Amino acid sequence: MEKLPTDLTGLHLFRRRLIPEECVPLVNDSLLDHRDGVLVTSWKTIRPKKEMDHGFSCYYLDKGYKISRFYRADHSLYCYYCDIISPEYEESTHSLTVTDLLVDVIVSPDGFVRVVDVDELVTALNAQLLSLEQLKAALGSLDRLLSLIYAGKLPELLAPMDRFDPCPARSGRL
Repeated sequence: MEKLPTDLTGLHLFRRRLIPEECVPLVNDSLLDHRDGVLVTSWKTIRPKKEMDHGFSCYYLDKGYKISRFYRADHSLYCYYCDIISPEYEESTHSLTVTDLLVDVIVSPDGFVRVVDVDELVTALNAQLLSLEQLKAALGSLDRLLSLIYAGKLPELLAPMDRFDPCPARSGRL
C-alpha cells in the first residue's frame, strides 16, 4: 500500500466487499487519529441492526487487519469484530479503499473467540474475486492476529481507540 500522508483532512474512506461485491463510501465515519500505520475511526453502522449501532475501529494498515468495538444503541458492548483487510491508498483522489478479505474474528465480551467466513475465501478464490496472493496475505494476517489474541494482547490492539471511546471500561474482561 502507498503510504498515507500525515494530513488526512478530506480523506475519502471506502469499504470494498468481495461477497457480495460492493464498494461503499464510509461517509458517516469520523477519522479520529492516524499514527504509526494505525488509523482510528468512530462510526455508525451502515445497515443498523438491533445488536450493532455504533463503534470504533483501529485499522492496522500495515498488518492487514481492522479491529472494532461494536456497541448496541444503549452503549453496551456487543463484541469485538476483527476484519482481515487489504488497504489501498490512491494519492490522486486522496482516498483509502479497504478491501474486506472475508474471514473475520469475533471476540465476545467474555473473551470467547470465533473465526468465521473461512469458507468464503474458497468461494471467492474459485470465483476469481480473490487472487492467490490475496488469499496468502489474508491467511498470514489471520494467523498473526489470532496469535496476538490468544497471547492476551487484544487490549493492546484496542488501546489506540481508548482515548476516543467514552465507554472502554464497559468493554468486557479482556
